[in-house]
Amino acid sequence: MVPRAVAPDPAALPREIELFARWLRSERRASPHTLRAYLGDLASYSGYLAGRGLALVPSSPAAVRSWLGHQAGSSGPKSLGRKLSSVRSLYRFLVKERIATSNPARSVQAPRTPRPLPEVLPEAEVAALLEAPEAKEPLALRDRAFLELLYSSGLRVSELVGLDAGGVDLAEGLVRVVGKGRKERVVPVGRPARQALARWIEEGRPVLRAGPEGAKAGEALFLNYRGGRLTARSVARRLERWARKAGLARHVHPHVLRHCFATHLLGNGADLRGIQEMLGHASLSTTQRYTHLDWKRLAEVYDDAHPRARE
Repeated sequence: MVPRAVAPDPAALPREIELFARWLRSERRASPHTLRAYLGDLASYSGYLAGRGLALVPSSPAAVRSWLGHQAGSSGPKSLGRKLSSVRSLYRFLVKERIATSNPARSVQAPRTPRPLPEVLPEAEVAALLEAPEAKEPLALRDRAFLELLYSSGLRVSELVGLDAGGVDLAEGLVRVVGKGRKERVVPVGRPARQALARWIEEGRPVLRAGPEGAKAGEALFLNYRGGRLTARSVARRLERWARKAGLARHVHPHVLRHCFATHLLGNGADLRGIQEMLGHASLSTTQRYTHLDWKRLAEVYDDAHPRARE
């Protein structure tokens, strides 16, 4: 069993930190865990300064950066960000109490935490998932339609459940969605998705619309079993059900199909700018995450296929 870390004794630390610890306990009602984290970070910081003959007050941005650089060998970006936050909070308190004239940590940038690559299913697994709802009963028709639409058009689940029936033009193969910041965009809908949507609208939706909540749902495209507007939570729950039926040995959430949409388009030669517009990304840098994923896939193909890589 790993022993719990013990908070340094504030009385053994510089007076400025002792006062800060007293304020955390009395004014902020900080928990023992929070206090332990703050004091551990500040003990490291003050010890680093003392070892180099530097004062805690006044200090400088260069001293704070130097300490963070020293910590980088044993701490990841998240941990470094927390340590910097502790030092900023200390000096914020000291400035407020007029013990320090400035906050040297204010201008120091926290290290960036690398964003994880999106999770993506192989095309064969996506196909198995989309074909899992085979029955002709209304809920299966609905689920097949929204699964096909999520993958075909790269919608966010919030955009999906917010769709009204008039937002889909099956003849033209287009869907009009309202995304983040109330920005509207028009996205193509592929043939399989149009076919699934047509069956749902003609055969399944009228049955569910007759339910007790049908009158309140308005023109909602996707309905729950009582006739009300389908929720994002219900989409996630039904998706998990079909993922299990398809034999997928992983957790699949609705946003995975959006990632699959972008990655599979890119892998098959689609233009990055076009994918950006279809996804509704304000910045191209957000869409460029999928290029890293595609290169990762190509590297795996290379490692599997190239004779020298196999050696």
